[in-house]
Amino acid sequence: MQFLYSSNKKIGYNSAANDKKLRIKSSFLYYDTKLIVGVLLLMGIGLVMIYSASSALAMKRHSSDFFFIKKQLLYALLGIGALMVCRYIPYQIFSHMAYPMLLISIILLIAVKITPFGDSAGGATRWLKFGAFKFQPSEFARFALIVYLSYSMTKKKDKLKDFWIGFFPHVIVLGFLLALIYIQPDYGTLVIMMAITWIMMFVGGVKIIHLSSAFIIALPALIFLMFQAQYRIKRITSFLDPWQDPAGQGYQAIHSLMAFGTGGLFGTGIGRGYQKLFYLPEPHTDFIFSVIGEELGLLGVMLIVGLYALIIWRGINIAKYAKDSFGSYLAIGLTASLGIQVCINMGVTLGLLPTKGLTLPFLSYGGTSLLINMAAIGVLLNIGASRDFNEE
Repeated sequence: MQFLYSSNKKIGYNSAANDKKLRIKSSFLYYDTKLIVGVLLLMGIGLVMIYSASSALAMKRHSSDFFFIKKQLLYALLGIGALMVCRYIPYQIFSHMAYPMLLISIILLIAVKITPFGDSAGGATRWLKFGAFKFQPSEFARFALIVYLSYSMTKKKDKLKDFWIGFFPHVIVLGFLLALIYIQPDYGTLVIMMAITWIMMFVGGVKIIHLSSAFIIALPALIFLMFQAQYRIKRITSFLDPWQDPAGQGYQAIHSLMAFGTGGLFGTGIGRGYQKLFYLPEPHTDFIFSVIGEELGLLGVMLIVGLYALIIWRGINIAKYAKDSFGSYLAIGLTASLGIQVCINMGVTLGLLPTKGLTLPFLSYGGTSLLINMAAIGVLLNIGASRDFNEE
Protein backbone atom coordinates (compact mmCIF):
# COMPACT_ATOMS: atom_id res chain seq x y z
CA MET A 1 0.00 0.00 0.00
CA GLN A 2 2.80 2.35 0.90
CA PHE A 3 4.48 1.58 -2.40
CA LEU A 4 1.27 2.30 -4.31
CA TYR A 5 0.77 5.54 -2.39
CA SER A 6 4.32 6.69 -3.16
CA SER A 7 3.99 5.71 -6.80
CA ASN A 8 0.70 7.52 -7.22
CA LYS A 9 2.08 10.58 -5.51
CA LYS A 10 5.13 10.54 -7.75
CA ILE A 11 3.00 10.03 -10.83
CA GLY A 12 0.72 12.87 -9.78
CA TYR A 13 3.71 15.12 -9.17
CA ASN A 14 5.23 14.31 -12.56
CA SER A 15 1.87 14.83 -14.24
CA ALA A 16 1.52 18.27 -12.67
CA ALA A 17 5.10 19.18 -13.60
CA ASN A 18 4.61 17.97 -17.18
CA ASP A 19 1.33 19.87 -17.40
CA LYS A 20 3.08 23.04 -16.26
CA LYS A 21 5.86 22.54 -18.79
CA LEU A 22 3.24 22.00 -21.50
CA ARG A 23 1.49 25.23 -20.56
CA ILE A 24 4.78 27.14 -20.65
CA LYS A 25 5.61 25.66 -24.06
CA SER A 26 2.13 26.45 -25.35
CA SER A 27 2.43 30.01 -24.09
CA PHE A 28 5.83 30.42 -25.75
CA LEU A 29 4.60 29.16 -29.13
CA TYR A 30 1.17 30.79 -28.99
CA TYR A 31 0.27 33.65 -31.33
CA ASP A 32 -3.13 35.24 -31.71
CA THR A 33 -3.42 34.28 -35.38
CA LYS A 34 -6.28 36.64 -36.18
CA LEU A 35 -4.47 39.61 -34.66
CA ILE A 36 -1.11 38.97 -36.31
CA VAL A 37 -2.65 38.21 -39.72
CA GLY A 38 -4.71 41.42 -39.56
CA VAL A 39 -1.64 43.51 -38.71
CA LEU A 40 0.62 41.93 -41.35
CA LEU A 41 -2.05 42.28 -44.04
CA LEU A 42 -2.47 45.97 -43.22
CA MET A 43 1.28 46.53 -43.25
CA GLY A 44 1.64 44.71 -46.58
CA ILE A 45 -1.19 46.72 -48.13
CA GLY A 46 0.41 49.84 -46.66
CA LEU A 47 3.76 49.16 -48.35
CA VAL A 48 2.05 48.73 -51.74
CA MET A 49 -0.08 51.84 -51.33
CA ILE A 50 2.81 53.98 -49.99
CA TYR A 51 4.76 53.24 -53.15
CA SER A 52 1.74 53.97 -55.31
CA ALA A 53 0.95 57.20 -53.45
CA SER A 54 4.50 58.53 -53.12
CA SER A 55 6.36 57.52 -56.29
CA ALA A 56 5.60 60.71 -58.24
CA LEU A 57 6.29 62.91 -55.21
CA ALA A 58 9.53 61.02 -54.45
CA MET A 59 10.72 61.44 -58.04
CA LYS A 60 10.08 65.17 -57.93
CA ARG A 61 11.69 65.78 -54.51
CA HIS A 62 14.44 63.16 -54.39
CA SER A 63 14.91 62.01 -58.02
CA SER A 64 13.99 58.44 -57.07
CA ASP A 65 10.51 56.96 -57.02
CA PHE A 66 11.70 54.41 -54.44
CA PHE A 67 12.83 57.01 -51.86
CA PHE A 68 9.87 56.73 -49.46
CA ILE A 69 9.14 53.03 -49.94
CA LYS A 70 12.75 52.04 -49.20
CA LYS A 71 12.65 53.91 -45.89
CA GLN A 72 9.23 52.48 -45.00
CA LEU A 73 10.38 48.96 -45.83
CA LEU A 74 13.32 49.41 -43.46
CA TYR A 75 10.97 50.60 -40.70
CA ALA A 76 8.64 47.68 -41.46
CA LEU A 77 11.49 45.22 -40.85
CA LEU A 78 12.47 47.07 -37.66
CA GLY A 79 8.80 47.05 -36.66
CA ILE A 80 8.59 43.28 -37.04
CA GLY A 81 11.71 43.05 -34.87
CA ALA A 82 10.09 45.30 -32.25
CA LEU A 83 6.96 43.13 -32.35
CA MET A 84 8.98 39.97 -31.78
CA VAL A 85 10.98 41.49 -28.93
CA CYS A 86 7.85 42.76 -27.16
CA ARG A 87 6.09 39.44 -27.79
CA TYR A 88 8.72 37.57 -25.77
CA ILE A 89 9.52 40.15 -23.08
CA PRO A 90 7.04 39.50 -20.21
CA TYR A 91 4.63 42.43 -20.23
CA GLN A 92 4.88 42.66 -16.42
CA ILE A 93 8.30 44.24 -16.87
CA PHE A 94 6.59 47.42 -18.07
CA SER A 95 5.09 47.88 -14.61
CA HIS A 96 8.63 48.47 -13.31
CA MET A 97 9.36 50.87 -16.18
CA ALA A 98 6.28 53.09 -15.82
CA TYR A 99 7.98 56.06 -14.16
CA PRO A 100 11.28 55.85 -16.12
CA MET A 101 9.30 55.75 -19.40
CA LEU A 102 7.21 58.71 -18.28
CA LEU A 103 10.36 60.67 -17.39
CA ILE A 104 12.05 59.82 -20.70
CA SER A 105 8.97 60.93 -22.64
CA ILE A 106 8.92 64.26 -20.78
CA ILE A 107 12.62 64.84 -21.49
CA LEU A 108 12.13 64.04 -25.18
CA LEU A 109 9.11 66.34 -25.47
CA ILE A 110 11.09 69.18 -23.89
CA ALA A 111 14.08 68.43 -26.13
CA VAL A 112 11.89 68.96 -29.21
CA LYS A 113 11.49 72.63 -28.27
CA ILE A 114 14.78 73.59 -26.62
CA THR A 115 17.47 71.64 -28.46
CA PRO A 116 18.82 72.11 -32.01
CA PHE A 117 17.62 68.59 -32.81
CA GLY A 118 13.99 69.74 -32.94
CA ASP A 119 12.71 69.45 -36.51
CA SER A 120 9.79 71.42 -37.95
CA ALA A 121 7.36 70.66 -40.74
CA GLY A 122 4.04 72.25 -41.67
CA GLY A 123 4.37 74.90 -38.98
CA ALA A 124 4.81 72.38 -36.13
CA THR A 125 7.91 71.20 -34.28
CA ARG A 126 7.15 67.58 -33.38
CA TRP A 127 10.25 65.60 -34.28
CA LEU A 128 13.79 65.06 -33.11
CA LYS A 129 16.19 64.70 -36.02
CA PHE A 130 19.59 63.01 -35.80
CA GLY A 131 21.05 62.97 -39.29
CA ALA A 132 18.74 60.91 -41.49
CA PHE A 133 16.86 59.52 -38.48
CA LYS A 134 13.68 61.28 -37.28
CA PHE A 135 11.74 60.40 -34.14
CA GLN A 136 8.39 61.73 -32.92
CA PRO A 137 8.44 61.83 -29.08
CA SER A 138 4.65 62.27 -28.78
CA GLU A 139 4.19 58.71 -30.11
CA PHE A 140 6.42 57.36 -27.35
CA ALA A 141 4.72 59.64 -24.79
CA ARG A 142 1.36 58.10 -25.67
CA PHE A 143 2.75 54.60 -25.07
CA ALA A 144 4.38 55.74 -21.81
CA LEU A 145 1.10 57.27 -20.61
CA ILE A 146 -0.73 53.97 -21.18
CA VAL A 147 1.93 52.06 -19.23
CA TYR A 148 1.83 54.60 -16.38
CA LEU A 149 -1.98 54.52 -16.15
CA SER A 150 -2.00 50.71 -16.22
CA TYR A 151 0.54 50.52 -13.41
CA SER A 152 -1.02 53.27 -11.30
CA MET A 153 -4.56 51.97 -11.64
CA THR A 154 -3.47 48.44 -10.78
CA LYS A 155 -1.70 49.70 -7.69
CA LYS A 156 -4.74 51.74 -6.60
CA LYS A 157 -7.46 49.42 -7.90
CA ASP A 158 -9.28 49.30 -4.55
CA LYS A 159 -9.27 53.11 -4.24
CA LEU A 160 -10.03 54.24 -7.80
CA LYS A 161 -13.38 55.69 -6.75
CA ASP A 162 -11.57 58.10 -4.41
CA PHE A 163 -11.19 61.45 -6.22
CA TRP A 164 -7.76 62.28 -4.75
CA ILE A 165 -6.34 58.81 -5.37
CA GLY A 166 -8.09 57.35 -8.40
CA PHE A 167 -8.69 60.46 -10.48
CA PHE A 168 -6.69 63.55 -9.55
CA PRO A 169 -3.08 62.18 -9.84
CA HIS A 170 -3.78 60.70 -13.28
CA VAL A 171 -5.25 63.96 -14.58
CA ILE A 172 -2.24 65.92 -13.28
CA VAL A 173 0.20 63.66 -15.14
CA LEU A 174 -1.97 63.85 -18.26
CA GLY A 175 -2.15 67.65 -18.02
CA PHE A 176 1.63 67.98 -17.82
CA LEU A 177 2.13 65.83 -20.92
CA LEU A 178 -0.61 67.68 -22.78
CA ALA A 179 0.98 71.04 -22.04
CA LEU A 180 4.25 69.86 -23.63
CA ILE A 181 2.41 68.46 -26.66
CA TYR A 182 0.23 71.54 -27.09
CA ILE A 183 3.23 73.85 -27.52
CA GLN A 184 4.57 71.78 -30.43
CA PRO A 185 1.62 72.12 -31.42
CA ASP A 186 -0.07 68.73 -31.90
CA TYR A 187 -3.76 69.11 -31.17
CA GLY A 188 -4.66 65.68 -32.58
CA THR A 189 -2.36 63.76 -30.23
CA LEU A 190 -3.63 65.91 -27.38
CA VAL A 191 -7.23 64.80 -28.03
CA ILE A 192 -6.21 61.14 -28.42
CA MET A 193 -4.32 61.11 -25.12
CA MET A 194 -7.27 62.67 -23.31
CA ALA A 195 -9.62 60.07 -24.79
CA ILE A 196 -7.30 57.19 -23.86
CA THR A 197 -7.07 58.40 -20.27
CA TRP A 198 -10.83 58.78 -19.94
CA ILE A 199 -11.48 55.32 -21.44
CA MET A 200 -8.93 53.62 -19.20
CA MET A 201 -10.22 55.33 -16.06
CA PHE A 202 -13.81 54.45 -17.01
CA VAL A 203 -12.87 50.79 -17.52
CA GLY A 204 -10.90 50.85 -14.26
CA GLY A 205 -13.94 51.97 -12.26
CA VAL A 206 -13.29 55.67 -11.66
CA LYS A 207 -16.57 57.36 -10.72
CA ILE A 208 -18.64 58.59 -13.65
CA ILE A 209 -19.32 61.85 -11.82
CA HIS A 210 -15.58 62.58 -11.68
CA LEU A 211 -15.09 61.82 -15.37
CA SER A 212 -18.15 63.71 -16.57
CA SER A 213 -17.48 66.74 -14.35
CA ALA A 214 -13.91 66.97 -15.60
CA PHE A 215 -15.10 66.71 -19.20
CA ILE A 216 -17.62 69.52 -18.69
CA ILE A 217 -14.90 71.68 -17.12
CA ALA A 218 -12.29 70.81 -19.77
CA LEU A 219 -14.55 71.35 -22.79
CA PRO A 220 -14.60 75.19 -22.64
CA ALA A 221 -10.82 75.19 -22.16
CA LEU A 222 -10.38 72.98 -25.23
CA ILE A 223 -12.62 75.22 -27.30
CA PHE A 224 -10.72 78.29 -26.08
CA LEU A 225 -7.35 76.76 -27.00
CA MET A 226 -8.72 75.63 -30.36
CA PHE A 227 -9.63 79.20 -31.30
CA GLN A 228 -6.29 80.64 -30.16
CA ALA A 229 -4.67 79.80 -33.50
CA GLN A 230 -5.98 81.28 -36.74
CA TYR A 231 -5.23 78.14 -38.73
CA ARG A 232 -7.45 76.08 -36.39
CA ILE A 233 -10.33 78.51 -36.90
CA LYS A 234 -9.90 78.18 -40.67
CA ARG A 235 -9.89 74.40 -40.36
CA ILE A 236 -13.20 74.48 -38.48
CA THR A 237 -14.84 76.81 -41.01
CA SER A 238 -13.50 74.81 -43.95
CA PHE A 239 -14.78 71.62 -42.32
CA LEU A 240 -18.27 73.12 -42.15
CA ASP A 241 -18.07 74.26 -45.79
CA PRO A 242 -14.86 73.28 -47.61
CA TRP A 243 -16.09 74.83 -50.89
CA GLN A 244 -16.01 78.35 -49.45
CA ASP A 245 -12.20 78.22 -49.73
CA PRO A 246 -11.51 75.49 -52.32
CA ALA A 247 -7.96 76.66 -53.06
CA GLY A 248 -7.04 77.19 -49.38
CA GLN A 249 -8.16 75.43 -46.21
CA GLY A 250 -10.81 73.39 -48.02
CA TYR A 251 -8.36 72.08 -50.61
CA GLN A 252 -7.39 68.85 -48.82
CA ALA A 253 -10.95 67.92 -47.87
CA ILE A 254 -12.29 68.52 -51.38
CA HIS A 255 -9.61 66.49 -53.12
CA SER A 256 -9.94 63.71 -50.55
CA LEU A 257 -13.67 63.47 -51.25
CA MET A 258 -12.96 63.57 -55.00
CA ALA A 259 -10.63 60.60 -54.56
CA PHE A 260 -13.32 58.54 -52.84
CA GLY A 261 -15.90 59.61 -55.42
CA THR A 262 -13.65 58.60 -58.31
CA GLY A 263 -12.95 55.19 -56.81
CA GLY A 264 -16.50 53.90 -57.04
CA LEU A 265 -17.03 50.24 -56.17
CA PHE A 266 -13.87 48.63 -57.54
CA GLY A 267 -11.45 51.57 -57.75
CA THR A 268 -9.33 52.84 -60.61
CA GLY A 269 -6.64 50.21 -59.95
CA ILE A 270 -3.37 50.31 -58.02
CA GLY A 271 -1.12 53.03 -59.43
CA ARG A 272 -3.86 54.57 -61.55
CA GLY A 273 -5.16 57.22 -59.17
CA TYR A 274 -4.96 60.91 -60.08
CA GLN A 275 -5.33 62.76 -56.79
CA LYS A 276 -1.85 61.64 -55.65
CA LEU A 277 -0.35 63.44 -58.65
CA PHE A 278 0.26 66.70 -56.77
CA TYR A 279 -3.43 67.38 -56.12
CA LEU A 280 -3.77 65.77 -52.69
CA PRO A 281 -0.98 67.05 -50.36
CA GLU A 282 1.15 64.36 -48.69
CA PRO A 283 -0.91 61.46 -50.08
CA HIS A 284 1.40 58.83 -48.55
CA THR A 285 0.95 60.03 -44.96
CA ASP A 286 -2.22 61.63 -43.56
CA PHE A 287 -4.36 61.00 -46.66
CA ILE A 288 -3.30 57.52 -47.72
CA PHE A 289 -6.85 56.32 -46.97
CA SER A 290 -8.06 58.65 -49.73
CA VAL A 291 -5.63 57.07 -52.20
CA ILE A 292 -6.88 53.62 -51.13
CA GLY A 293 -10.45 54.78 -51.70
CA GLU A 294 -9.59 55.99 -55.20
CA GLU A 295 -7.45 53.04 -56.33
CA LEU A 296 -9.14 50.14 -54.47
CA GLY A 297 -12.67 51.53 -54.33
CA LEU A 298 -15.39 50.77 -51.81
CA LEU A 299 -14.37 47.11 -51.62
CA GLY A 300 -10.81 48.08 -50.68
CA VAL A 301 -12.08 50.54 -48.08
CA MET A 302 -14.34 47.85 -46.59
CA LEU A 303 -11.39 45.45 -46.44
CA ILE A 304 -9.29 48.01 -44.54
CA VAL A 305 -12.13 48.80 -42.12
CA GLY A 306 -12.69 45.08 -41.59
CA LEU A 307 -9.03 44.46 -40.77
CA TYR A 308 -9.02 47.29 -38.23
CA ALA A 309 -12.23 45.94 -36.70
CA LEU A 310 -10.57 42.52 -36.42
CA ILE A 311 -7.52 43.98 -34.64
CA ILE A 312 -9.64 46.02 -32.21
CA TRP A 313 -11.87 42.99 -31.49
CA ARG A 314 -8.82 40.85 -30.69
CA GLY A 315 -7.36 43.60 -28.51
CA ILE A 316 -10.57 43.82 -26.47
CA ASN A 317 -10.66 40.03 -26.22
CA ILE A 318 -7.07 39.96 -24.93
CA ALA A 319 -7.93 42.61 -22.33
CA LYS A 320 -10.96 40.56 -21.26
CA TYR A 321 -8.98 37.38 -20.67
CA ALA A 322 -5.75 38.89 -19.31
CA LYS A 323 -4.60 37.08 -16.19
CA ASP A 324 -4.09 40.25 -14.13
CA SER A 325 -5.36 43.82 -13.87
CA PHE A 326 -2.15 45.36 -15.23
CA GLY A 327 -2.34 43.25 -18.41
CA SER A 328 -6.02 44.06 -18.83
CA TYR A 329 -5.52 47.82 -18.45
CA LEU A 330 -2.47 47.76 -20.72
CA ALA A 331 -4.35 45.85 -23.44
CA ILE A 332 -7.39 48.12 -23.33
CA GLY A 333 -5.19 51.24 -23.41
CA LEU A 334 -3.17 50.06 -26.42
CA THR A 335 -6.33 48.96 -28.24
CA ALA A 336 -8.10 52.26 -27.51
CA SER A 337 -5.08 54.23 -28.74
CA LEU A 338 -5.11 52.37 -32.04
CA GLY A 339 -8.88 52.54 -32.48
CA ILE A 340 -9.16 56.26 -31.74
CA GLN A 341 -6.38 57.15 -34.18
CA VAL A 342 -7.99 55.04 -36.91
CA CYS A 343 -11.39 56.71 -36.37
CA ILE A 344 -9.91 60.22 -36.44
CA ASN A 345 -7.83 59.64 -39.58
CA MET A 346 -10.73 58.05 -41.45
CA GLY A 347 -13.09 60.76 -40.21
CA VAL A 348 -10.79 63.47 -41.57
CA THR A 349 -10.35 61.87 -45.00
CA LEU A 350 -14.11 61.31 -45.31
CA GLY A 351 -14.91 64.90 -44.34
CA LEU A 352 -16.53 63.91 -41.04
CA LEU A 353 -13.91 65.68 -38.89
CA PRO A 354 -11.76 68.81 -39.31
CA THR A 355 -8.39 68.30 -40.99
CA LYS A 356 -5.80 66.93 -38.54
CA GLY A 357 -2.30 65.66 -39.12
CA LEU A 358 -2.59 62.05 -37.92
CA THR A 359 -1.29 58.96 -39.68
CA LEU A 360 -3.31 55.81 -40.31
CA PRO A 361 -1.69 52.99 -38.25
CA PHE A 362 0.25 50.36 -40.24
CA LEU A 363 -0.72 52.00 -43.55
CA SER A 364 0.67 55.54 -43.58
CA TYR A 365 4.29 56.42 -44.19
CA GLY A 366 6.02 57.18 -40.90
CA GLY A 367 8.75 55.33 -39.03
CA THR A 368 8.00 56.26 -35.42
CA SER A 369 4.30 55.50 -35.73
CA LEU A 370 4.96 52.09 -37.30
CA LEU A 371 7.61 51.11 -34.74
CA ILE A 372 5.49 52.09 -31.73
CA ASN A 373 2.35 50.44 -33.12
CA MET A 374 4.20 47.21 -33.94
CA ALA A 375 5.71 47.19 -30.44
CA ALA A 376 2.19 47.69 -29.04
CA ILE A 377 0.95 44.67 -31.02
CA GLY A 378 3.86 42.65 -29.62
CA VAL A 379 2.79 43.60 -26.09
CA LEU A 380 -0.81 42.59 -26.90
CA LEU A 381 0.42 39.23 -28.20
CA ASN A 382 2.43 38.71 -25.02
CA ILE A 383 -0.57 39.50 -22.82
CA GLY A 384 -2.71 37.14 -24.91
CA ALA A 385 -0.16 34.33 -24.66
CA SER A 386 0.08 34.71 -20.88
CA ARG A 387 -3.59 33.99 -20.23
CA ASP A 388 -4.98 30.60 -19.18
CA PHE A 389 -5.87 28.81 -22.41
CA ASN A 390 -9.00 27.19 -21.02
CA GLU A 391 -10.63 30.56 -20.33
CA GLU A 392 -11.68 31.39 -23.88
